[in-house]
Amino acid sequence: MLIKTSSFELAIVQKGDPDALKLALVLPGRLDTKDYAHMTAMVEFLAEQGYLAVSFDPPGTWESPGPISLYNATNYLAAVHEVIRHYGNRPTLVVGHSRGGNIGMLAATSNEHVTGFVAVFSSRGPSSVELPAAPGLSVKSERDLPPGTERTVEKKVFELPYEYYEDQKQYDVTPMLATYTKPKLFLYGTHDTLVSERFIRAGYDVAAEPKQITAIDSEHDYRLQPEAIQQVQQAVVDFLDMHKQC
Repeated sequence: MLIKTSSFELAIVQKGDPDALKLALVLPGRLDTKDYAHMTAMVEFLAEQGYLAVSFDPPGTWESPGPISLYNATNYLAAVHEVIRHYGNRPTLVVGHSRGGNIGMLAATSNEHVTGFVAVFSSRGPSSVELPAAPGLSVKSERDLPPGTERTVEKKVFELPYEYYEDQKQYDVTPMLATYTKPKLFLYGTHDTLVSERFIRAGYDVAAEPKQITAIDSEHDYRLQPEAIQQVQQAVVDFLDMHKQC
């Protein structure tokens, strides 16, 4: 299903009552898709909690039309704001994995309609991936095919341009976390070698109350582990039980 916002066409999955009072956005990690198992499971789960739950492929990736040059933090963040507007600026919970969690933090701290966020294995600042050697060059990134419950032999291949890496340098949510007083949940994977507990705790430590942090017995790509998907959902349930305003 495609929706049109003011700037983008976006491929979405949507579950739950279209007239629900609250919206939940589920944001994929860097070059991940809405169709991965951990994304679809979270959409289904949040719909069961009474939200209109939506996930989308970021601009220029997977089933969202346009060139890969559309894919950067600026456009991903703009798409989140525009999707919230598309659904009538309802009170919105943002749940994001990895890069999606970083974008969710940025959206939460800059959009009055976001009621809180869940950041799953997410850094508060730019990626540590180094820039390509020179402008005009790109970096090849491969992703497993959906549903992503195993490492696939066939891959989806993206060529991320130099501009993607330059664009992300401007996005460090640390100063905003210190003054953001809506509920926030940070999750870290005990076996995550990409975004370690140390990096996630650094964001948690600077964040204003109310805040929670929870360990998940998982590697970074928790889509590969059904038990980890359930652990994340349970952590979200506990968070929502404590913060009914979300």
